[in-house]
Amino acid sequence: MATALDLQIHEIDDWSCCGASSAHPTNHTLGIALPARNLALAAEQGADEVVAPCAACFNRLAAARHEIAADDTLAERMSSILQRDFKNDVAVRNVIDVLRQRAARIVELTAAAPEPKPLSQMRLAAYYGCLLVRPPEVTGFDDPEQPTAMEDVIEACGALPVRWNMAVECCGGGFSISRTASVVRLSRRIIRDARAHGADAIVVSCPLCHSNLDFRQAAMELRGEPPMPVFFITQIVGMAIGVPRDRLGLERHFVATDPVLADATAAAAAAAADAETKRAAKRSSAAQKARA
Repeated sequence: MATALDLQIHEIDDWSCCGASSAHPTNHTLGIALPARNLALAAEQGADEVVAPCAACFNRLAAARHEIAADDTLAERMSSILQRDFKNDVAVRNVIDVLRQRAARIVELTAAAPEPKPLSQMRLAAYYGCLLVRPPEVTGFDDPEQPTAMEDVIEACGALPVRWNMAVECCGGGFSISRTASVVRLSRRIIRDARAHGADAIVVSCPLCHSNLDFRQAAMELRGEPPMPVFFITQIVGMAIGVPRDRLGLERHFVATDPVLADATAAAAAAAADAETKRAAKRSSAAQKARA
């Protein structure tokens, strides 16, 4: 997807785990130093911003920047702890923010993509979860209760974002091992609400939310719950702009994506044929009037 959008992304050499989600509740200083190390490495390697396609990593990197900026003493300690110069001058962004700023390019490439366009017939529920927009003083890129950035990207892809109630509710992914039953219950509420509001699928921008909502549906199906596909936001963009589906990892999902995409493709083909029929009738009518 990045290649198709001409995004120049370079991996941070010698990066390390940011500490999500075990470091910061264990040791506050460690929870700051781990993400700060990656920011320091990025600065040394000439980067002025880091993009994190994981909500937890984004949150920890942004939290480290925020706390160090607010505490001069902590800023001084970081250079000593990391044993390298640390100026805290690398911006942290999440993948939704990056894609929203390229919405015009996405629209352009979507329009140029071959027909039929399945996303034009899909209703998608944008799921932010609890770490992308909270706390607002740390994340600072969208409204913490009524975010719209992912909907902007979905619309740029030609799909229809649905209005629903669970967009910023926690899926419980952090308790997958310790409180599995609670996680299944929370995930079920999210999926049911999306379905009740007419969504064909859920779109996420957090790999933990993605794996959790996707994987837990096996337990839900045992109780008669119909499956609902869960897409990562970059997969939606990739499909919209014409990236071959076999390059987007769709076959790796627990809930099969083929049925909903097949239905959407058929609906898009029918809509395109109907639109062409109407255009042909209009041209014929105009020709008859011209002859008259």
